[in-house]
Amino acid sequence: PFLSIAMITSFFFMISMGPVALIFVMTIQIKCFQEIITIGYRVYRSYELPWFRTLSWYFLICVNYFFYGETLADYFGALVQKEEPLQFLARYHRFISFALYLAGFCMFVLSLVKKHYRLQFYMFGWTHVTLLIVVTQSHLVIQNLFEGMIWFIVPISIVISNDIFAYLCGFFFGRTPLIKLSPKKTWEGFIGGFFFTVIFGFILAYLLSQFQYFVCPVEFNSETNGFSVECEPSDIFVMQQYTLPSVVQSTLKWKSVNLYPYQIHSIFISSFASLIGPFGGFFASGFKRAFKIKDFASTIPGHGGIMDRFDCQYLMATFIHVYIGSFIRGPNPTKVLQQLMTLQPEQQLAIFHTLHSNLRERGLIAPTE
Repeated sequence: PFLSIAMITSFFFMISMGPVALIFVMTIQIKCFQEIITIGYRVYRSYELPWFRTLSWYFLICVNYFFYGETLADYFGALVQKEEPLQFLARYHRFISFALYLAGFCMFVLSLVKKHYRLQFYMFGWTHVTLLIVVTQSHLVIQNLFEGMIWFIVPISIVISNDIFAYLCGFFFGRTPLIKLSPKKTWEGFIGGFFFTVIFGFILAYLLSQFQYFVCPVEFNSETNGFSVECEPSDIFVMQQYTLPSVVQSTLKWKSVNLYPYQIHSIFISSFASLIGPFGGFFASGFKRAFKIKDFASTIPGHGGIMDRFDCQYLMATFIHVYIGSFIRGPNPTKVLQQLMTLQPEQQLAIFHTLHSNLRERGLIAPTE
């Protein structure tokens, strides 16, 4: 109980820190990577492999350099423009990232030993799959965070609530086994968890949609050299009136309801968390059974490793990122301006004249003499 309270307290502390929460995401990512790599190290008895651990951590640094560099260019354009070294790194970021990875690849080839060929390639693949699962997903978590704290808090809270509700429904009403990979999971818990998670997500979405701190995209303020979360809330965070279908009107005697559009989105997010999210846990269970281990690690006594607590969260992060890109995000004027500022003066003038002519033809600005 003490450790459970400590984890909940840490979660709320992370929320209170706002955008700085990405430091915690980075820490969790490193720990998850270490847990999975250690399993491979033990299972394949790769104690004598030359450079295996060194190369694994080197590749982790390379991939993080690539992803965090992309984030720096996307969200900290104003800061990049002020510092010449950062301008150089931003301009040649992808080439530098590729060169760093290529150096690691060559080091791996040079480390190949005849009696360990197969094992070394096993571990090379193990490292890259781990990077794909852990680092890529944690990068998407950070991308979601910059879209607004609500896209970070709600999905995490919904997954946690689904675990709790599914456990409670399964404990009190569970009779029918759900899947062989997790014998304790039941259909009753699965369905009950879905029902209560949708309600929880709907209420949480209503509460958080009222505050700018949660709904505004996180942006870097070049004047204060810090993060800012102030904006005019987008339409999905503005209360709207919805007319109910005639069948519902005759039943409830209500003609309309006032909702935040984000509450409607929360229904789809909760549905994914309840119906598809658990398969991340099933995948992790199958992985542990394949290698005959109970937990990924013993970092949290009684709860296993960090990866045991975040097996469903990584799948959720990918869904939220795709959902935002498909249904929420529109053109971002701030990013367009940041990209314009990186162009040469003559290119900026050419764009200005083209835009000016276009606006004049459409009658949005008065024609010049």
